[in-house]
Amino acid sequence: MVTARDSAGSRAVLNKAVRENFPVAPFFLPRAWRADLMAVYGYARLVDDIGDGDLPPGGNDAAWLGVPPDSADDRLAMLDAFEADLRQVFGTASSDPCGQSPPATGPGHPILRMLRPTVRRCRLTPEPFLGLIEANRQDQKIRRYARYEDLAAYCELSANPVGRLVLEITGTATPERIRSSDAICTALQIIEHLQDVAEDLRVRDRIYLPEEDMSRFGVTEADLTAPTGGARLRALVKFEAERARDLLNEGTPLVGSVHGRLKLLLAGFVSGGRAALAAITAAGYDVLPGPPKATKLGLLREVGSTLRREG
Repeated sequence: MVTARDSAGSRAVLNKAVRENFPVAPFFLPRAWRADLMAVYGYARLVDDIGDGDLPPGGNDAAWLGVPPDSADDRLAMLDAFEADLRQVFGTASSDPCGQSPPATGPGHPILRMLRPTVRRCRLTPEPFLGLIEANRQDQKIRRYARYEDLAAYCELSANPVGRLVLEITGTATPERIRSSDAICTALQIIEHLQDVAEDLRVRDRIYLPEEDMSRFGVTEADLTAPTGGARLRALVKFEAERARDLLNEGTPLVGSVHGRLKLLLAGFVSGGRAALAAITAAGYDVLPGPPKATKLGLLREVGSTLRREG
């Protein structure tokens, strides 16, 4: 059971949904879907906050996860504890050194207690959730990507599980739809990386632009620290944006494969990516002054366009 105090402690995580490029759980969806989608979003947002070191100072997250206060800033320790707590959602626990598995007692973190009814109702498996944790572990160890294929493999962990969970929650998962969803989710992750080039390097010492592409366009790490992007960097961002656009186009048939309100939701995901790309284009591919953000009007126009193409 989630108490009022726990809910207050988790509300800040869920409120971040309004900052995303796409609608997370819009009003037109059935109430059960909205609750399940927000439970999954809360999980994904929280694991990212742990991995990015964005948990609020003085919060209860470490205590909820059973992490000693002096280890609360150890992101890998927090991620390990979070995985152990996640396994309680599924009624499993990691074995102790003697090979004995302690009895499942239920998760300690309120976000995971909110997730448990969704997992049971939708018969979700642990793998997508574990993938998101592993992506954040990878963020602690890998801060540069040599090739695009390496970055795509990271997106397989960091983004694609979310789309697969949406399909599972709505009861529409098929192999073909999963392939389309993966293309969309990888595109959305790349677009977010392009928007956040400056912040990722300045705040987290991470670069999600493949080194082989940086070399091809003559871009150095020093170029990413400038107040504005030079011609070579803008050409690189344009190249990566077109790569993301191609992935969106590859995945867009997913919208036409479903009906009703789910079609509108998936159109919102695709259109959020298209609108963000339009904002990046309008900025002349200069992402260094700040993340180019889509307007609500731009998003609505893209939704209408996507629905007309895939209707």
